Amino acid sequence: MADETIGIVGAGIVGLATAREIALRRPGTRVVVLEKEHEVAVHQTGHNSGVVHAGIYYAPGSLKADLCVRGVALLREYCGERGLPYEEIGKLVIAVREDELDRMENLYRRARNNHVPDLRRVSREEIREIEPHAGGIAALHSPRTAITDYKAIAREFARDIETSGGEVRLDFPVTSITNVPGGIEVASGQDRIRVDRLILCAGLHSDAVARLAQDRQEPRIIPFRGEYMLLKPEKTDLVRGLVYPVPDPRYPFLGVHFTPRVDGSVEVGPNAVLALAREGYRRGRISARDLLGLAGYPGTWRMAAQHWRTGIKEYRGSFSTAAFMKDAGRYVPGVGVSDVVRGGAGVRAQALDRDGTLLDDFRIHRAGRVTAVRNAPSPAATASMAIAGHIVDAVFGDA
Repeated sequence: MADETIGIVGAGIVGLATAREIALRRPGTRVVVLEKEHEVAVHQTGHNSGVVHAGIYYAPGSLKADLCVRGVALLREYCGERGLPYEEIGKLVIAVREDELDRMENLYRRARNNHVPDLRRVSREEIREIEPHAGGIAALHSPRTAITDYKAIAREFARDIETSGGEVRLDFPVTSITNVPGGIEVASGQDRIRVDRLILCAGLHSDAVARLAQDRQEPRIIPFRGEYMLLKPEKTDLVRGLVYPVPDPRYPFLGVHFTPRVDGSVEVGPNAVLALAREGYRRGRISARDLLGLAGYPGTWRMAAQHWRTGIKEYRGSFSTAAFMKDAGRYVPGVGVSDVVRGGAGVRAQALDRDGTLLDDFRIHRAGRVTAVRNAPSPAATASMAIAGHIVDAVFGDA
């Protein structure tokens, strides 16, 4: 329907990409993005390490795999058009033990099925040619894996929305969502806006905002803090590209890795520790409301019963730089405690089902006039433009 007003809650990269896609596809539609913060891309997007994933890890046929592969091509083209950073520095996924070789081979088959370009197996000697300071007995090399600046991309998306006649309304924390005749009323205190349809891209608060819209209770968001070390400036030449471990398939986390950034710095990390606040970027940040929500959800305890040993290991690395760097040193043996300083942290919105299952694929619900993005894990930033297309297809029935 022409001349609709579409509301989008959340000005992270997925919300902004979706708003931009609507504006491009449906001229005459008014798009309003509602964001509780004073600027865009404050949370997951603004704390992203900047990796553009090539599609190595994701199960063929999954939504993740499909949207990641499509999203890379769209993102590369967009960055080229807008003069935004996009550097194909390559990635090594390194096996350091014999018992990791089968997992690495499974990754290789997945990546080939996902059409990851130019991927190849490399030997111990070839690892050294690519990364002279790296360890390992074998690896996968993805030369087209890239890095970018997702916060800059999000800001550019916001400019596109406003140029097309849309609005990004900041300082608008959503407090209620109410069905009204012919539409939906979204309120922030006494401030109200009426929209014809609403799309929820609320990230760390996606379950709470979905409940305001009377969406289902599960999955819940469990916040995991990922903490980073930074290589000292004089040590950044120890890595040329991205250096990753072979991931443990039991977890939706990729393990501690080395990530060059577009600003020239190199991050080491992240770990994955349960945060005690949805925006718990520091260890001392505790939210009583979020903590009660964690404690009152059966899935939290079922997850803890399954993974408590790993949780203890991750917390040990959080408090001890030596423990943190022990894992990292397996992949770049020359790096130690004296070579790093504490860096920043991000919080991942990890969706959790009632049975304790950590969700590892996108989950999007549609109920009437409301579409809720309930889980948008990595590679959500990489895939943001493809996710936007998928959401718009679902909302407007273009699929």
